[in-house]
Amino acid sequence: MSILVRAAERDDVPALVRLRLANAERHVELDPTVYRVPDVEVVRRHFEGVLSGESKVVILVAEVVGEVVGMAEVVLLADPPDHQILAPCRAADIHTVVLDGHRGEGVGSALLAAAEQAAAERGVSIIHAGIFAANKGAVRFYSSAGFGPRGTLLSKERDASVDG
Repeated sequence: MSILVRAAERDDVPALVRLRLANAERHVELDPTVYRVPDVEVVRRHFEGVLSGESKVVILVAEVVGEVVGMAEVVLLADPPDHQILAPCRAADIHTVVLDGHRGEGVGSALLAAAEQAAAERGVSIIHAGIFAANKGAVRFYSSAGFGPRGTLLSKERDASVDG
């Protein structure tokens, strides 16, 4: 099986929307309190905007037999401001999606390798893969590609009814 990874183009918007919604539905099954299925039109406008001009988002797609079956988004992050204590380090978040019928075929690995290259070409020295729910598959995928813990992200949910 041949996997072609390339930069996303405007004609890919319908496939990107399909991938985003499929990914959302899968994540809602994991934890509906953390994830949601976004509005189709909002997702479409997002991808059209990203692909229409300068953006801090790089989108790559993976094709198998001419069909887009996966994508990777590299979201470039701002450097810490000079008044903060973190050392400047060009960083990015990464998000990968592979359609269910194509998992385990090397599509995700091909996307991740291309995304890492695209990030490096933009001076990125650290890539974050945020996983906000018990998603053993995502942890296994990113861990197998050399990702590991970096610090600890703590959070606390506020009771919205207190604001009343």
